[in-house]
Amino acid sequence: MTAKVIRIDGADACRDGLRTAAEVVEAGGLVAFPTETVYGIACRASRAAIARLDEVKGRDTKKHYTLHIGRNDDYRAYVPKVDPRVGNLVRRAWPGPLTLVFELHPVELSRQKGQIGDETFEVLYKNGSIGIRCPDHPAATTLLQLVRGPVVAPSANPPGCDPATDADQVIAQLGERLDIILDGGPCKYRKNSTVARVGRQGVEVLREGVYSQMDLQPMATMTFLFVCTGNTCRSAMAEGLFRAHLAKKIGCSVDELARKGYKVHSAGTMDMVGVPASDGAITACRLKGVDITGHRSRPLTRSLIEASDVVFCMAWAHYEQVRFLSPDGQAKCSLLAHDVEIPDPVGQPQECFNKCADMIQAAVAARIGELDI
Repeated sequence: MTAKVIRIDGADACRDGLRTAAEVVEAGGLVAFPTETVYGIACRASRAAIARLDEVKGRDTKKHYTLHIGRNDDYRAYVPKVDPRVGNLVRRAWPGPLTLVFELHPVELSRQKGQIGDETFEVLYKNGSIGIRCPDHPAATTLLQLVRGPVVAPSANPPGCDPATDADQVIAQLGERLDIILDGGPCKYRKNSTVARVGRQGVEVLREGVYSQMDLQPMATMTFLFVCTGNTCRSAMAEGLFRAHLAKKIGCSVDELARKGYKVHSAGTMDMVGVPASDGAITACRLKGVDITGHRSRPLTRSLIEASDVVFCMAWAHYEQVRFLSPDGQAKCSLLAHDVEIPDPVGQPQECFNKCADMIQAAVAARIGELDI
């Protein structure tokens, strides 16, 4: 029987068509739908429905399909814990032409199996990982939100054919093997989504598509900013000590942090540009095995705040300046030592710098311990 074709053009009737399509998917049927990359085949994540999909796709039953979600945060039901870099990538790239392969810890996998059941687990997870995509197309978004339960969706094409990028190609290739074809016109990109694996080692592109490795790297970056007054003592020490502790926790060198997806900066509320760290700060850090001789001061700016994911201030006056420059920055700003101000050692003997460095180091260690990395 030839699949029913439903034109998706934004009219109110489209909602009824999408609801009908969702009911077909829930009942175990196969529905072709448009995304911004290529057309996909929506299929319920159940053994019976997957068996039919395998036949249509001519795919080995041992291979797994990608879970498709209608909202960014829906992935949390399947991947309960991600590090901050991955969270940033999800927020910046989804919805969009990117499929992410999440690696889960065995304990997390066991928990997921208990929550979603054996059948769904076996359909969605493979070798300790799960592939998820959040497409950027109104018809795809609505369909996926209407279906009750998880939906997988490979590209709409039979073996040996290129993925369909418009409904006519779907009709020609699979018209008699599907239940419904949602015609949303030609796809925006007309090429596959990028597939990338995400984990402790960062982002690894497994298949290039719309995005390249170079495109994804900035989106999967976590940026920390430390703020004090002149950016020659406290925040300079905090930047250096934070880099050292973070590198140790990740298991890389300080120079590798950026490649791993972590950026660490500092700035001052005074308009001081290019001033080296003070002798006292350099000595205090050297005693802890950290070299900040290459540090140069920079002024705090709105753009610097907005480009950062987390802002740590040494005192409340710095916090207020962050809020003044960027009202939205308040949500990501706090004192480094929680509610305790770190006193300014400028003009004091070396002992004061050493005590300040001790206080900063303890606060830095605590903050890094709070991070999911």
